[in-house]
Amino acid sequence: MKVLTIDDQTLILLSVEKRLQELGYTVKTAATGKDGIAIFQSFEPDLVLVDINMPDMNGLEVVQHIRSIEENRTPILVMSGNTNEDVIMQGFDMGVDDYMKKPVSLNEMVARIKRLIGSPEIQKTSLSSEARMLQKHCVGVVIPCYNEEERLSSQEFKDFAHKNLGYHLCFVNDGSTDNTLQVLNELRTGHEENISIYDCAKNGGKAEAVRQGMLHLEQDPQLDYIGFLDADLSTDFRDFDELVQTLEKSDFKIVSGSRMSRMGADITKESARKLISMTINMIIRTILKMPFNDTQCGAKIMERDMVKMLFTKPFITKWLFDVEIFMRMRKFYGKQQVRQYICEQPLKRWIHADGSKLSMKDSVKIVGQLAKIAIAYK
Repeated sequence: MKVLTIDDQTLILLSVEKRLQELGYTVKTAATGKDGIAIFQSFEPDLVLVDINMPDMNGLEVVQHIRSIEENRTPILVMSGNTNEDVIMQGFDMGVDDYMKKPVSLNEMVARIKRLIGSPEIQKTSLSSEARMLQKHCVGVVIPCYNEEERLSSQEFKDFAHKNLGYHLCFVNDGSTDNTLQVLNELRTGHEENISIYDCAKNGGKAEAVRQGMLHLEQDPQLDYIGFLDADLSTDFRDFDELVQTLEKSDFKIVSGSRMSRMGADITKESARKLISMTINMIIRTILKMPFNDTQCGAKIMERDMVKMLFTKPFITKWLFDVEIFMRMRKFYGKQQVRQYICEQPLKRWIHADGSKLSMKDSVKIVGQLAKIAIAYK
């Protein structure tokens, strides 16, 4: 049995192709509607699996072309993040056999394909009980690493990459002097499709590592959102995914995590750090002239078109680049409008990780660095 999959996002295509081939289907893929139509003519698939939102020729145009072929009733299954009811009804009016809304699990996708065309005579594997999800949007995540050999939780990253199809994790090795690069290469093995390593020859600090990683991922056209997350996972993937969901459902351009202590949240900090953080945050609020509770949380996600504007120019500080990001946004959009584009979302969980690179001595230097930022962005 033959399946043609058409989607402009490689992360989705590769995951779907691999799973269907495991089950015994013969699969061909196309990254554009035009390529999909060309393959359709010669491949003669038993089913077409197509996305709606594609740049050159959208999925409905692909459906229209297939249905215009005389007596062609090849089953068409749409799998898309487009949940507009008018689009869905238009698809059914044009002859779509089924419509799946992302996010959707691979198992549900396979079940719907089997309902339409059945199973291959020889099945190589059976359905897994674990939920591996195809995301609504493709998301790139930069994870800066400097001497993280002892702290890097490789299994958590592997598990997340395995279960959340549509996420791409980019680890930036910031000139580590220990075995971090070796650990990262081992972590990537078997997950080459959605884990990559950007290796910096020398240590440039967290700000430069994140900047390089963000610009690197911005070159990948399949990514809708790009963000960054600390390697120690003090903010875990559950919270990060909730930041992504907020961005998906809103008109915000950036969603930033906030480590606010509140009822129902597991937020822990060392007492000394908490006092220093409160003092620094008060200074930051004065400089930004915006009511942020926590600019320095290492979990942020943004629309891809924000990256060039915010990360092309190097930052003037190594640790306070988050403040500079918001200063750059305020300068570009203006003080009033920028508030409509930034969402500060409280985290449900945040745990201070032992071995943090920011020492108390560094904390004292922060006040001087904030003064530099205030002058530079005046």
